[in-house]
Amino acid sequence: MATPSSTRLLDQVMAETPGGETLIGCLQCGTCGGSCPSASDMDSTPRRLFAMLMADMDEDVLTSNTPWFCVSCYYCTVRCPQDIPITDLMYTLKQKAIQAGHYHQDAHAPFSESFIGYVEQYGRSFEFGLATRFQLVHHPLATVRKGGLGFQMLRKGRLHMTPQKIKNMPQLSAILSKAKQLAGQEV
Repeated sequence: MATPSSTRLLDQVMAETPGGETLIGCLQCGTCGGSCPSASDMDSTPRRLFAMLMADMDEDVLTSNTPWFCVSCYYCTVRCPQDIPITDLMYTLKQKAIQAGHYHQDAHAPFSESFIGYVEQYGRSFEFGLATRFQLVHHPLATVRKGGLGFQMLRKGRLHMTPQKIKNMPQLSAILSKAKQLAGQEV
């Protein structure tokens, strides 16, 4: 049932996200953006996006690329001092953007496809491959600028040049297959 307050995008997002009501307690500390591996590609950090949402800047929120660059690593959620489910809020914002016709087709679908492809093949993300492929296809000039950072991360063992496979891949494949089957039933 719609109530006058549910017409606000902020209220809808909080109501449609499990634990979303905690967003109202956001301290604007910036830990989410500081923790995010994709923050440099986002036009707004999660902190800024939430401030825009609270200021009823709905169109700016729905056209932001921030939710689309979220790689669902949950690092922001784990580090949030207010226990705000930031990654889950990003999913809700993606749904709202799609409903409003603001789907970012230019770069995000290939990014998601690459991410899912690595998860299906290895059971986890492969950051080096994902970042390299995405940067070369969508931001080839930026790849050169970010090469130094990548080299530093490789040197310090924070990035691996080859993907690492999880131990029980057949079990994960069965789970992913069932999830796809269930998702197909919803259409």
